[in-house]
Amino acid sequence: MAWKRSESKGERSHFSSFRNIVSSYRVSVVVVTCLCILAVDFKIFPRRYAKTETYGTSLMDLGVGSFVMVNALTSKQARDFKSLNLKAALQSISPLILLGFGRLISTTGVDYQVHVGEYGVHWNFFFTLAAVSILTSFIQIHPRYCGLLGVLILSGYQIVLAFGLSEFLTSSKREPNLISQNKEGIFSIFGYWGMYLIGVYFGHKLLVRANSSGKDVDNQFLRIKIWGLAAIFWTLTVILDNYVERVSRRMCNMAYVTIVLAQNFQVLSVLTLADSQDNLVFEDTFNQNLLGSFLLANILTGMVNLSVDTLSASPATALIILVAYSFVLCFSVGMASFFGIRFKFW
Repeated sequence: MAWKRSESKGERSHFSSFRNIVSSYRVSVVVVTCLCILAVDFKIFPRRYAKTETYGTSLMDLGVGSFVMVNALTSKQARDFKSLNLKAALQSISPLILLGFGRLISTTGVDYQVHVGEYGVHWNFFFTLAAVSILTSFIQIHPRYCGLLGVLILSGYQIVLAFGLSEFLTSSKREPNLISQNKEGIFSIFGYWGMYLIGVYFGHKLLVRANSSGKDVDNQFLRIKIWGLAAIFWTLTVILDNYVERVSRRMCNMAYVTIVLAQNFQVLSVLTLADSQDNLVFEDTFNQNLLGSFLLANILTGMVNLSVDTLSASPATALIILVAYSFVLCFSVGMASFFGIRFKFW
């Protein structure tokens, strides 16, 4: 969603500033994600930033969760839009399902390198987004209760993980059925769904109620709440990582959800210290086509990998390719904005 600008000369509310900050941060998450999905294929990309195998965290591990989190903060559910009927909900997620199958067909058809331990044999991130959207559309509750539902889902999922599901998900053995073949992607849906619901709750509390009530506009209370949330979720992450289960993006367990929440609120809390200005034209342009830009980045990444042996590319060659890739991505998104094309549905 591209936020409309609202300002008065010489004065700006904390709400408007925070709204711009969330909007800018959302663009930053998507742009960095788009750059990393290609850069990781080259040797110049530091391995410590690549996705972990099972447990642990890295830049790209947090990127996937942050993509879900920042979209939840500014989602239609957080803004308390009227619930979609069944037909409208299916229409809204059908592009995601088509994208998922498109990626599956394209990667298998050309024997594109896919790490099975990430989502499974046939699963991909578009299917995860579609599944979260389906669950959120079918089980519709007021955003003020989404946080509680999200916590209940995550707690139940973590209990099931503790009673054997973790061992099943981390095992390299796969039975010849769709569930076993795609176990990581299918079961991690519950973690991403819980994360999304919690994001909807905080998006409603911070971005909607703060504006409608007017209580947080003229003081620092909103800023303090963001800092407090960051501290709370970092504390929960330390406790869960040490005493329940280590952080795992592969399973999207509770510790992973809390570290994503902690990291996102920490960045937002730091950004609230800045004197926020209006969003840049670049930010507004990407804001209009966030998922579309992510899709284009995946297509361009596939084209580069099919055309170039990325693992043997020299640092200079890798840099040239990444600069050209970034230019094509930004130029395409800019042209789409210029002609009024908006590719958004999640």
